[in-house]
Amino acid sequence: MTTKSEINLNSPSSVYLSHLSIDCVVFGFHENQLKVLLLKSNFFGEWSLPGGFVGKEETLEEAATRILQERTGVEKIFLTQFRTFSDPKRKNPGFVKENMEKAGISLENFEWLNQRFLSVGFYALVEFSKVEPQPDLYSEKCEWKSVDEVGELMMDHNQILDEALETLRLQLRYQPIGYNLLPEKFTMPELQKLYETILGTELDRRNFQRKILSYKIVKRLAERRTGVAYKAPYLYCFDLDVYNKALKDGLSGDW
Repeated sequence: MTTKSEINLNSPSSVYLSHLSIDCVVFGFHENQLKVLLLKSNFFGEWSLPGGFVGKEETLEEAATRILQERTGVEKIFLTQFRTFSDPKRKNPGFVKENMEKAGISLENFEWLNQRFLSVGFYALVEFSKVEPQPDLYSEKCEWKSVDEVGELMMDHNQILDEALETLRLQLRYQPIGYNLLPEKFTMPELQKLYETILGTELDRRNFQRKILSYKIVKRLAERRTGVAYKAPYLYCFDLDVYNKALKDGLSGDW
């Protein structure tokens, strides 16, 4: 796998495949909100999804994992490829040569970045508390934002985010979600809120709990959540053997 330390940023054509990029939608869950990780460009002042290029010796999955490890600091990342974006008019919005030169970016890099790029979209699920957001060479900030407060993103990144969210919603109907987004121990109301936030709708408490327990993907612990105003709810954890089997075989029914 190509690593950050091995990349000559002023000679991209010697390291990366031409015309092919990766854009990643990184989802996290915090304070009952679905979050997405965004970068703010040094050159345009716009926000964008984390992205990068595919090394000549990398698979797409290796490139996506490297890109996200550099942005998040997380080693084991749940990744799903969901679509390729290939509009003929799709290209970077036009880097200004003077700004690139001030940043120490070579003319070769400037011309290479202004090619048309086909982008492969991946979405990732990470536990919010484990992420240490890191900006890249072209960005001044890397921050979490609520999905509901994203606003206008660079290029077609709003479309990429929307399609990643729709893919996640569809998969949520047939596969378990939560292990990569929640802490190791959680309550049933916290798990239900995660589902409701992703689906954008309220779910009946009794039906949700009955269905989740019928899948046997969670185990109730003897512990209860402390520091709550009402009766302390039990804590749960995922049964990883059953959970991983459900990822492969799917779940029956819909929400």
